[in-house]
Amino acid sequence: MSPNAPTLLDFDPADPIALTQALIRCPSVTPMEGGALALLAAVLSAEGFNVERPIFSEPGMPDIENLYARIGNEGPVLVIAGHTDVVPPGDVVAWTRDPFAAEIVDGVLYGRGACDMKGGLAAMVAAAIRYRRENPDAPGSIAFLVTGDEEGPAVNGTVKLLTWADQRGERFDHCLLGEPTNPATMSDMIKIGRRGSLTGKLTVQGVQGHVGYPHLAQNPIRGMVRLLAGLEATPLDAGTEHFDPSNLEVTTLDVGNPATNVIPSQARAVFNVRFNDLWTPETLAAEIERRLREAAGNTVRYEITFEPTNAVAFLTQPGPFVALVADAVEAETGKRPALSTTGGTSDARFIKNYCPVVEYGVVGQTMHQIDERVATADLKTLERITRRLLTTYFATPLQS
Repeated sequence: MSPNAPTLLDFDPADPIALTQALIRCPSVTPMEGGALALLAAVLSAEGFNVERPIFSEPGMPDIENLYARIGNEGPVLVIAGHTDVVPPGDVVAWTRDPFAAEIVDGVLYGRGACDMKGGLAAMVAAAIRYRRENPDAPGSIAFLVTGDEEGPAVNGTVKLLTWADQRGERFDHCLLGEPTNPATMSDMIKIGRRGSLTGKLTVQGVQGHVGYPHLAQNPIRGMVRLLAGLEATPLDAGTEHFDPSNLEVTTLDVGNPATNVIPSQARAVFNVRFNDLWTPETLAAEIERRLREAAGNTVRYEITFEPTNAVAFLTQPGPFVALVADAVEAETGKRPALSTTGGTSDARFIKNYCPVVEYGVVGQTMHQIDERVATADLKTLERITRRLLTTYFATPLQS
């Protein structure tokens, strides 16, 4: 644990603000555990949860610590998922507050991970603690699935933790993932799915030569322009009921040529597609290859490769659980949140293979930024929303 992290006697873990501060003071920059999981383990154990901390390994990857905690022996099981790892703070001098000091200024808590996602996780832990204190004989079970590998490769984290739990006979009925889903206010948005992600690497071969003798060379940049134009000539699709249209963005274009009088031999581009539920990585790759062949004709020599991906598009169909989360948000904020599938990927892509999952958390405007921060009022609101959800969920267990 970080030397700046308070001991368990310094605060009540049912206070979401104090628990968020304690977690931020643990410098758990991926892949370092930084004391954050140790802190959660101690807090949850003291509240009666059975806690385990499996470590997973993979050749060429850092070992990652994870946490699984559960209280209760019966169903239904509501699992709350999240991560304690954070991205690096970047230029610390550019911060107006120490990124790991967790200072509160005018009702705003500053620190790396404040909104992504130590604040959300802390509020949900606090809610579960308070709920169990007030309902010690409550039916059902609450579980926590927490990884230290969400901001990193995501190889030794949630995906393996789920397999580990499944092999031990753990079964989950529904999951709430505490990612920062709200764009501006706590009433804005619940995520009921995510787009998939596919990255392609395109190389066009040419013939290097002197710019004054173009007939002796072949400029690969012209071929690259043709191919990229072919990829984006028509939309991939028009979107679906719950998803925006799939979107291809070129993220890198490079020839590695420092000379102004040399035609390069090769041009390289990298692109990423965020795709909806009309596609799988395989069908999307096939469509991209078809477009490239059509654009290339018999004149452009190229190679295309795709990076392996575990990010597929998925949707949790609106139903009783989604409605229950939306009801809790509306009851505490006065406004019903929109159901969305926008944004990047998350560990929900792994969880959806085991149970229905929805995402809801704090306002995410400053995630990964300098001076990342969260309003303390939002942490309190999220704690109340989660506690209300727990109360209604276990009062009348859902069947779907």
